[in-house]
Amino acid sequence: MAQKTVILYPSLGVGHLNPMVELAKVFLRRGLAVIIAVVDMPDKDSVSAEALDRLAAANPDIAFRLLPVPSCGTRPYSHPVMRAIDVLRVANPVLLGFLRALPAVDAIVLDMFCTDALDVAAELNTPAYFFFSSALADLAIMLHMPYYYPTAPSSFKDMPDTVLHFPGVPPIRALDMGATMQDRDSDVAKARLSQCARMLEARGILVNSFDWLEARALEALSRGLCTPGRSAPPVHCIGPLVLPGNRGGASERHACLEWLDAQPDQSVVFLSFGSLGTFSAPQLREIARGLESSGQRFLWVVRNPPEHRSNSGEPDLVLEPSLLPEGFLERTRERGFVVKNWAPQSEVLRHRSIGAFVTHCGWNSVLEGIASGVPMICWPLYAEQKMNKVHMVEEIKVGVVMEGYEEELVKAEEVEAKVRLVMSGDGEELRQRLLTAKEMTVEVLKEGGSSDVAFDKFLTDLMKNTCTENSAL
Repeated sequence: MAQKTVILYPSLGVGHLNPMVELAKVFLRRGLAVIIAVVDMPDKDSVSAEALDRLAAANPDIAFRLLPVPSCGTRPYSHPVMRAIDVLRVANPVLLGFLRALPAVDAIVLDMFCTDALDVAAELNTPAYFFFSSALADLAIMLHMPYYYPTAPSSFKDMPDTVLHFPGVPPIRALDMGATMQDRDSDVAKARLSQCARMLEARGILVNSFDWLEARALEALSRGLCTPGRSAPPVHCIGPLVLPGNRGGASERHACLEWLDAQPDQSVVFLSFGSLGTFSAPQLREIARGLESSGQRFLWVVRNPPEHRSNSGEPDLVLEPSLLPEGFLERTRERGFVVKNWAPQSEVLRHRSIGAFVTHCGWNSVLEGIASGVPMICWPLYAEQKMNKVHMVEEIKVGVVMEGYEEELVKAEEVEAKVRLVMSGDGEELRQRLLTAKEMTVEVLKEGGSSDVAFDKFLTDLMKNTCTENSAL
């Protein structure tokens, strides 16, 4: 039998590309040929370009193909997501031409934002699946939104404290719903609702989660509670797919890892907020004061504030001392390490000295924290991160909330209090929960584990659909 070829089609941004690479590795281990087709815009951001180069160099067995698309111009968009949707729509003809030029394509796996590519798959009579790289509970909410939101009394933004109820997930305040859904009458909300509805057209949905972690959401999806009156595609929990630690030699290690080597076990608080997470200068100063007052060791990744942008994109903590309290770096030199812009997060979280993780609640980061067994302090910033915070704290119970995240400024006292809480004996129950969760991330991925079995079921479905399509030609 000829080797099957699967095309993976991520959306824009590092947060969507990274899990697609991990998914590609799973396909390769199962003997399938994989190509990751990446939309290549002339005005793409430098972070994504650097990430792609890094991932391609680190994964020579994966074929990356750039799909050059024309610029969408400089016209203003009502929301950044509208620009991404526009770019992906413009990319459809390029994707179609690319797929037609290949000897064979047995299936295409689409990112959750790439619903317009369903039209390309339909034109080629190619089975299309989705890869949902966020929480399974987020999927349960999204598939229910086209049924729920049109009959809601008002937009979420107009009833922020109203508690909403969705099948399979904890009660969630309207203000914690995804940013794109806050205004029901906005272009972006209408576009996202359309995307949610179109996900039902897929042959199946792969989710970067696992059954033990989100059992209630999985049951709701399996029983059809999220899509009343209509059958949903099969959902396959195949995670956690997380970035591996660097296996290179000591000479390749980041300086922060060398610093961590000298720290006691589980003694360091790690603060990192993703590739797009930024804070104002006043907020940075509050974080610094809280860390200093806590007395805890810390490793802090600091990104340039929006009001202090430079050509390099990195904060200069020497030339711009106003970013941090005067003398902060000198006073905390013996127990703190500040990194500019980027740190090898997956390696840091796996380090024995890390005792807590202050995170923006991006799902990739959440899974890395769980796989490393590190308790988390939840500080959501944008996109679906507030929803993830609810799942993490109320359902999965792997973190605590940094109170005031929805306000203009989280105070130093709150930073100090939550860091002390998680790092002290009061955080023991949380640590035990994470220890169990860490063990489960290993069990579900073993041969015969639930995620391994789920992927086998997906492959069986893929082979069946491929044979059906081929026999119809």
